[in-house]
Amino acid sequence: MRGRAERQRRLRRGRSGELIAAWWLRLQGFRILARRLSTPVGEIDILARRGRVLAVVEVKRRADVAGALAALAPAQRRRLERAAAWVVQHRPELAELELRFDVIAVGGLARPLHLADAWRPEGGGTMPP
Repeated sequence: MRGRAERQRRLRRGRSGELIAAWWLRLQGFRILARRLSTPVGEIDILARRGRVLAVVEVKRRADVAGALAALAPAQRRRLERAAAWVVQHRPELAELELRFDVIAVGGLARPLHLADAWRPEGGGTMPP
């Protein structure tokens, strides 16, 4: 029972972090296209657009912002790159936008830290198949 309760608590904290991040993005002029977007190759926490920029946003919530930033592993980056490629392939209206990978770290009572263009896909910026 204890493991299940802990999992549910982490899930609630993660969702609240995504809500905070979505509001933060809205305040920065982004339009939220999707939250918790599930694709066959992975989930995107937030898909947002501002002008010609399509941001794939990974949200990390921990006790502090530094811990949140440290929680993004290379395997997660590759998963997000594959999910973004899937979305762009299946939503042609998004294909002409500039794709960017952002991270929003939510921790404690500090304001969210938004790292725009946090990384580029390996291979010179080409999207994986």
